[in-house]
Amino acid sequence: MLSLTRASIALNGFGRCLITVKCISRRQLCAEHGDDNGNNEVYDVVISGGGLVGSAMACSLGMDPNLSEKKILLLEAGNKKVMDKAPDSYSTRVSSISPGSAALLSGIGAWEHITKLRCKPFKKMQVWDACSDALITFDKDNLEEEMAYIVENDVVVAALTKQLDSLPDNVQVKYRSKVVKYTWPTPHQAVRSIPWVQVRLASGEILQTKLLIGADGPNSMVRRQLGIPTIKWNYDQSAVVAVLHLSESTENNVAWQRFLPTGPIAMLPLSDTESSLVWSTGHHLAEELVGMDDECFVDAINSAFWSNENQSELVETAGSLFRSALAAIMPSAGSPRQLPPSVAGIGPKSRVMFPLGMGHASEYVRHRVALIGDAAHRVHPLAGQGANLGFGDVACLTQLLSQAAFNGKDLGATRHLLEYESERQRHNLPMMAAIDLMKRLYSTDTAPVVFLRTFGLQATNMLPTLKEQIMAFASK
Repeated sequence: MLSLTRASIALNGFGRCLITVKCISRRQLCAEHGDDNGNNEVYDVVISGGGLVGSAMACSLGMDPNLSEKKILLLEAGNKKVMDKAPDSYSTRVSSISPGSAALLSGIGAWEHITKLRCKPFKKMQVWDACSDALITFDKDNLEEEMAYIVENDVVVAALTKQLDSLPDNVQVKYRSKVVKYTWPTPHQAVRSIPWVQVRLASGEILQTKLLIGADGPNSMVRRQLGIPTIKWNYDQSAVVAVLHLSESTENNVAWQRFLPTGPIAMLPLSDTESSLVWSTGHHLAEELVGMDDECFVDAINSAFWSNENQSELVETAGSLFRSALAAIMPSAGSPRQLPPSVAGIGPKSRVMFPLGMGHASEYVRHRVALIGDAAHRVHPLAGQGANLGFGDVACLTQLLSQAAFNGKDLGATRHLLEYESERQRHNLPMMAAIDLMKRLYSTDTAPVVFLRTFGLQATNMLPTLKEQIMAFASK
């Protein structure tokens, strides 16, 4: 290997200059100073994290014509996920994919692969309160359009992986590549400062990039090593997820969610005979649910959806009077109540629990760095918006980077990164605030709060225009 010499000058004890000559490798010199001509490659964009959002980001950038000359690298610590056909059993980890997210995935060529594997659309959603008879339904006109799609996370990642394999050579993926350290450039070059972000892998390899995109989840190393403050709290809840077998085959095109005093329980369609359970509740009860035998667990689910033990006669009477008054004013408004399907069994070894919380990075961007997905924001699963917020980040950032490349701008420049931050925070923060408020509003059986939410839910259900606005915002 080619070696160079480095001279250092020092004074000895007699005041005379001593010159020390040290032999160093060219690779070492390049690693210290970020030399573009060294063996450590310089990429235009490096995406750290190859989950749903990170893989979608790589596909989106790789398929943009304005970025066809840019070197893009996706780093994924895990193994490559290959899925030639749908597995025999369903996975417990699923996402609700909005029409806007489906359009993004279609535009980057992944939705075709998803539909060939499997996904289940639903055309209606019914949400109701366990402490009263108040409910709200969301649906499209005449049930002709899909509200959203329930897709297993593994299916989404496998479809994106298949699409990544078909992209040109300017898009590369390194699997089983764990990052151990990032070294950040300074906005204004100082002496000996590196010009790009350096990424050191566990293998010892050092990469450099003009823009680092952190898609490495809620415990993001990118965010932590940058020192970006994060507003976050735990909900003192865990989500229990499982695959449910329904008592009988149905069209199964409704997403069901009931707010219990201990937290929401949701049943999302997977097929005509199976649904996905997401039950958010206290840690102690979650542990009990995971530890139950199958028969007791099924009984607990059916009771959670059907039991009226949390309702009071006073609240029911007040709610009925209010609903009658609204019906007199708007006789054609509102939607009829439907009963959810009963559960007959669960999938083998399908019960898993994980803690829930809320988190939001105070900054989405720094010099040559942008955060997307759960690295920037984490929400409660009750509204099914976690993946959709991340895909929204992908669409926004791709558009701004494409425009920057078209104008010959530096992709890592702060100016257009700040545009990404502003645009996404304007969308994400109201959604996160609404989800957090809903979670807190429905986590109590205190009578005044139950009255308040009963009236609010019934009033919203009688206002089609308001419901349409809510659906339009959530479908982006």
